[in-house]
Amino acid sequence: MPSFDVMSEADEQEIKNAVEQVKKEIANRYDFKGAKASIELSDTAITMLCDDDLKLKSMQSLLRDKLAKRGVSAKLLEFTDPKPAGGDMLRQEVVIKKGLNPDELKKLNKYVKTLKMKVTAQGERLRVSGKKRDDLQEIISQFKQEFTDLELQFDNFRD
Repeated sequence: MPSFDVMSEADEQEIKNAVEQVKKEIANRYDFKGAKASIELSDTAITMLCDDDLKLKSMQSLLRDKLAKRGVSAKLLEFTDPKPAGGDMLRQEVVIKKGLNPDELKKLNKYVKTLKMKVTAQGERLRVSGKKRDDLQEIISQFKQEFTDLELQFDNFRD
């Protein structure tokens, strides 16, 4: 029985490379000379720290650009509100989305069931099974049209 997995994940190495590129550009750009600005990557988030709101917006723009050039969708990032970090510094967390959350899984699951297809949720992935390969390809195209707010990848397509 043909099947495929629906997931939403980012390439961690590409994110790491993009953050390193942003660090280098901050060190070289004229508008950041003499300013206290840093960007750090942890397992689940990117932390940006800088002097003022204008530099923070520049860092956000740089990060988005570098990630886009590396093929990482902005839909996988969630920018939190900037918070004061002592003195005149601002800190902003950028949460990196890993996998589909339970609400998104339920929404996708419900949509597949309205199409009368067999579906099972496995952790942060959704496995869709059908009788024909054409049916599954139709579901993939409908997912792309219906759920434009989610970054979905389709993996393990098997006959």
